[in-house]
Amino acid sequence: MLNDTTKEAYIQILKEEMIPATGCTEPIAIAFGAARAREILGGLPDSADVLVSIGIFKNARSVTVPNTGGLKGIAAAAAAGIVAGKAARRLEVLSGLTPEDAAAVSTFLESCPIRIDRLETALDFDIIIVLRRGEEEARVRLALYHTNIVREEKNGSVLLDRPVSAEGGSADRSLLNMADIYDFAGSVDLEEVRDLISTQIRFNMAIAEEGLRGNYGANIGSTLLKTDDTLKTKAKAYAAAGSDARMAGCKMPVVINSGSGNQGITLSVPVIVYARDMNASEECLYRALVLANLTTIRLRTPLGRLSAYCGAISAGAAAGAGIAYLHGGTYRDVIHTVVNALAIVSGVICDGAKSSCAAKIASGVDAGIFGYQMFLNGQEFVGGDGIVVKGVENTIENIGELGRVGMVGTNEEIVKLMLQDC
Repeated sequence: MLNDTTKEAYIQILKEEMIPATGCTEPIAIAFGAARAREILGGLPDSADVLVSIGIFKNARSVTVPNTGGLKGIAAAAAAGIVAGKAARRLEVLSGLTPEDAAAVSTFLESCPIRIDRLETALDFDIIIVLRRGEEEARVRLALYHTNIVREEKNGSVLLDRPVSAEGGSADRSLLNMADIYDFAGSVDLEEVRDLISTQIRFNMAIAEEGLRGNYGANIGSTLLKTDDTLKTKAKAYAAAGSDARMAGCKMPVVINSGSGNQGITLSVPVIVYARDMNASEECLYRALVLANLTTIRLRTPLGRLSAYCGAISAGAAAGAGIAYLHGGTYRDVIHTVVNALAIVSGVICDGAKSSCAAKIASGVDAGIFGYQMFLNGQEFVGGDGIVVKGVENTIENIGELGRVGMVGTNEEIVKLMLQDC
């Protein structure tokens, strides 16, 4: 039986993690910080510095910034935030930009030097924006997660100074475990989470459908649908199509998870596709999505916000868990689905946000669904199979250790390889 403290923490965790975002969240975090720095400065700067941790550099370098006319990368994100961003909109900071704003951003990039440099920091998520105009200077620092401004300065005077702590928000994520997540999904008063889940369904399915209609990135979603018409392929295709659109700068919002729109799409869209095919009740779908969201957060928490470990793998495993739940899966069904999926594809690298993310999403979803199908057929990976150990929580912690510690050097090598074309 869940106690009230755990129930309240889980609801708060969902509220903190399931927020709307327009565009890839790392460049959008840069735009958010830049918009706030411009507000502090009181006008457009003459020059700007954008200092970022390695994870931010990797994820913001190659992705298209929404509502900018196709501009890509860190400087474009900063310029968009400076010229026309609304910091009060947080991760929807660029949602209101017009074509005229996009033209102004291009003009600004031509006239204002923006220096981009690596920030030497122990944090995987760290951004400092410095704007200068004449003798005036504004400085903003974001750390740990995408909307967490920890320091603001103007002309050397400190306006805000908060401790760099509390990963992801105020709720205690150490309370997350798969047994309680399963119980919570089955018992939570859905009115407590209805707005979160209904918005996730509406936003994430809308961008998936847009990705299939339009010509975005490598069109992974629509290409998958040309291969066969099975339900499994449809689930993979819709999830991939959402990423196709998002990575190509689609201005439609997404409800994110663990700071990532791609993870929000990956964990939710396949579950929705399966639920609609099954004519599942609204209650069953909502509870399956509660499970999938919290499972993703449980898997991502020991990994940290950004690492060399691809987040689509965690979210794909969680989607498999949600699909198992839709089919009346027991706790054992759910946890074995997760472990099987992680055993299949853990180790896929994150080499930044770009069009190939959609293909990795398809692979993550495939592993999640196959992990469930394995267990239905009496098959599973057990302790001693590579990084799989006895107990789902122990395996999850092993994955966290792999991504957070074991792949630190991998991150460095990825960035070195990415810079070869500069």
